Amino acid sequence: MRKRIIPVLLIDAKKRLVKTERFGARTYIGDPFNVVRLFNEKEVDEICILDIDATANGLGPDIGFIEELASECFMPLSYGGGIQTLDQCEQLNRAGVEKFVLGNGALDHDLIRALVSHLGTQAVTVCVDVIGEGEQQRCVTRSGKIDTGCDPVSFCRKLQGLGVGEIILQSVDRDGMRAGMDLALIRRVSDSLSIPLIALGGARDLDHLAEALHVGASAAASGSAFSFIGRLRAVLVTYPAPEELDVLARKLAT
Repeated sequence: MRKRIIPVLLIDAKKRLVKTERFGARTYIGDPFNVVRLFNEKEVDEICILDIDATANGLGPDIGFIEELASECFMPLSYGGGIQTLDQCEQLNRAGVEKFVLGNGALDHDLIRALVSHLGTQAVTVCVDVIGEGEQQRCVTRSGKIDTGCDPVSFCRKLQGLGVGEIILQSVDRDGMRAGMDLALIRRVSDSLSIPLIALGGARDLDHLAEALHVGASAAASGSAFSFIGRLRAVLVTYPAPEELDVLARKLAT
């Protein structure tokens, strides 16, 4: 079974699809419904939708919007943004969401235990945002504004111990920069875990995603790699063709 390549779609408060740079400047990408339909046609492995304004604005998930979007989505769907309760996840599940992505909610260990107990390990994902480089790296929450004081390895291992099914590991400093992923971080964290690790942040193209898979990630995710083309970042929603993914799978197998 080949490793997964996952588009990550960022939704803002106006329900627009955007792409950030280092969690700051935003570029408008398009209408999320149209982009989901395009990814349907390209038969992507799965898709992850993150509402990047919900928690900052003190809001929970917009269940009606997500249900409408999920009705257009013919692939496994993960959602994150504003999740604070088990009831919200149960509503999201009924709306068509298969995996629930916690960000700031990862600090609530009782919430994690409740989700794991009622929905299963496979349904619970945590997005771990990391700032800095090397030994100085720290995990942050709330769009990078709050430093948890935890290093990535110990934080991810603690989440694994709580029953989280997989972890999205994201480099804040590389977000949207398209200069390559933090391979040292990906290797260090993946080597310390037994659960799947999804690498996110910094990819420009399939080669960058392949590098993350090569150093130990179970899956590689990106927004920029599937939203922009060329040095000038012209907006173009795309995804690798099946034959490209087959070539990648063969390379990783050797």
